[in-house]
Amino acid sequence: MVPKVLQLKCYCNQYPWGKQGSHSLAATLCSKTPGTDFKIDENTPYSEMWMGTYPELPSYVLETGEDLQDVIDKHSAELVGGNVAKKFNHTKIPYLPKVLSIAEALPLQLHPNKSLAAKLHARNPDQFTDPNHKPEIALALGDFEAFCGFKPLTDIERLMKLPPLQAFMPQIRKPDFDDQMLKYVVKSMLEASDEAIEKINDALMKLPKEAFGADSYIPDLIPRLAKQYDKCDNGTVVALVTMNYLQLNAGDSIYIPADGIHAYLSGDIIECMARSNNVLNTGFCPRADRDSIDMFISCLTFTPHDAKEAMLPPKPFERCKNGKVKIYAPPMSEFNMLAAELGDGESETVEALGGPAIMIVTRGEGTMKADGKEHKLSEGYVFFIGQGVEVEYKASSGLQMFTAFVE
Repeated sequence: MVPKVLQLKCYCNQYPWGKQGSHSLAATLCSKTPGTDFKIDENTPYSEMWMGTYPELPSYVLETGEDLQDVIDKHSAELVGGNVAKKFNHTKIPYLPKVLSIAEALPLQLHPNKSLAAKLHARNPDQFTDPNHKPEIALALGDFEAFCGFKPLTDIERLMKLPPLQAFMPQIRKPDFDDQMLKYVVKSMLEASDEAIEKINDALMKLPKEAFGADSYIPDLIPRLAKQYDKCDNGTVVALVTMNYLQLNAGDSIYIPADGIHAYLSGDIIECMARSNNVLNTGFCPRADRDSIDMFISCLTFTPHDAKEAMLPPKPFERCKNGKVKIYAPPMSEFNMLAAELGDGESETVEALGGPAIMIVTRGEGTMKADGKEHKLSEGYVFFIGQGVEVEYKASSGLQMFTAFVE
């Protein structure tokens, strides 16, 4: 009989944009699971703690050292359940939760949709490691900055009238600034030479702030991004002129659809995505690391929207007893995310879910009763919870927990 609740040990990767040493929440949480062999090097940037069964950075059962996917493969009926296996036609966990600690802008990127991902995986499986799409959510644990999706067309059109940006406009113009015009502008920006980008950034910084209207943050962010990457990085102009710049607080969340352009800028977040690691990069990274501009443009969704449309507000989760749990439910089938906050001495019971869940404690201490056992909870503890398990939480000191699940 397999236990349905398994404490996990997880690992961090080390991209240069991550926060340094113990400044990285991802690394700090990763190092706090008892019995794990993960140690923080203060000279190393730590970017992402992965939780789940994606083969590039899998989680392991703390007690036995087994790969979590191996345990699931042996006991899929008990742990995943027939409904979820039938829904996705496999017994893998269909989502990948992470903790991200961001010191510098991530590459300007998008994730290919299912049909393109399948083609890219068949053509180049080393770079595109699976045939799946990767819509995702980012849930802020504190102050968080991101570029996400395109601004309303009227706002982009207004900025494009600034003299330094006229070079990116077509010589023959339609009367309306539409999606096709935006596509031309973004492609022109991505194809511009290093010298042209540097010259335009310098010219933009010389303009008075009033010239930018509601986007007065632009001249302040140019030197900050230039310091992180390069004055000639094409991503700076694309992000600042055409994309929504969001400043989020703890508990705010955004949804990034497949094919949605985005770049996270700073902060600590819980991120969760469909089970994939496919990405196309085109800015905030060296030219050698960028994917084909034509491919990027061809699979980009040119759906400008207001920044508010990217927000994914939480709702009360009705399948709990004391109202301490909220649900973030993106418009996709692979996962939802629960967020629980319990004050000192408070308790909460969450009804059995119809599929597998992965839970991380990001703050506080307490206990979890589930599947006939009591487990200690503390910052950095991660658990896999199989389908059909009711869970009772009790906080000794303020508990904050996040649970990704699928049904």
